[in-house]
Amino acid sequence: GVVLRPFLVMESLDGAARTLPSIGRLSWGLPFGRAHGRCGLSPSGGLLLQKNLDSQAVAFLLRKRWALYSVTPLYKFSSAHLKAYAKLLSAYIAAEKQNGLAVEVGVELDIKVAISCLPDLKGSEQDEAAVLVQLSLRPQASQKKSEEKVVWSGWFCSVCGDDLSKNMPADFTCLPVFLANGAESYTSIVGSWFQKMFDCCFHHLAISPLNLSWMAAMWTGCKLEENASAMELVFSVPSLPQSLDISYAIHAEDAKALWDTVQKTPGEITQEEVDVFMDCLYSHFHRHFKIHLSATKLVKVSTAVASAHCDGIIKLGLSRQYFIAAFQRKLLTLALGQK
Repeated sequence: GVVLRPFLVMESLDGAARTLPSIGRLSWGLPFGRAHGRCGLSPSGGLLLQKNLDSQAVAFLLRKRWALYSVTPLYKFSSAHLKAYAKLLSAYIAAEKQNGLAVEVGVELDIKVAISCLPDLKGSEQDEAAVLVQLSLRPQASQKKSEEKVVWSGWFCSVCGDDLSKNMPADFTCLPVFLANGAESYTSIVGSWFQKMFDCCFHHLAISPLNLSWMAAMWTGCKLEENASAMELVFSVPSLPQSLDISYAIHAEDAKALWDTVQKTPGEITQEEVDVFMDCLYSHFHRHFKIHLSATKLVKVSTAVASAHCDGIIKLGLSRQYFIAAFQRKLLTLALGQK
């Protein structure tokens, strides 16, 4: 693809920062009941992160690519039985690897399964605590002193607060978002076990251009250290015989300065503000290259805080500082609903 990288000049954009009419705040539907696989971002929801959370407790999230899935409520799931679930899942994985041959539960297998709670990661005080699932390879007999190697990780989180919990039947647990890192074969096996065990359904989440623009605006608004990496937007040009991508990079400090002129109320983001922010970037790009980015499709957003691709892949930044900023600014509210 073609890579075009004009860097933003703030003086030429300030005058265009408040030109769009108000079109209200976004309201998103519930995350279940639609099969079109879209991902929504709500400015009013997000994951809570305790300030004293041990950095090791969130290290598994950083520097990894996570595939996003929606999950319907789990029937008769209990956080009190996580160790028992781990043994059952371990036996299920071994059976799948042996083409369906039965495996005795509790026998030491090549794959070790660990399921644990992450009580400090949740959408609101009413939400269920996040649940982490990890698969590790046990060391061989000749390498007993070597450490177990994590080969796959996945975690469930609840991000919708009272919207779902108030009307949820007692036998159901609402953990509507699932993130997976590792081989798709393990994701498929683990997902199949949870679906059979708890009568739930997994659906892969795509991220629409609208929601990518929300991510660009919100991540730009995070206060970051000096010399942060540039914000990069990648656009796909439609209706061409061969694929063509346009990469648009903006200095982090310039993007933040522009956003500060657009945002009217700190801590809140409206659709109007997101549209103004993106239109300013589009106008600047058009002045340089005479290309209307509004006629293309936004497919990827990359910032120092995190990156996200329209295929439903996200990656959090490399430092705990960015991780905390991302969660405190409510950047991982993922659901199926659309406006």
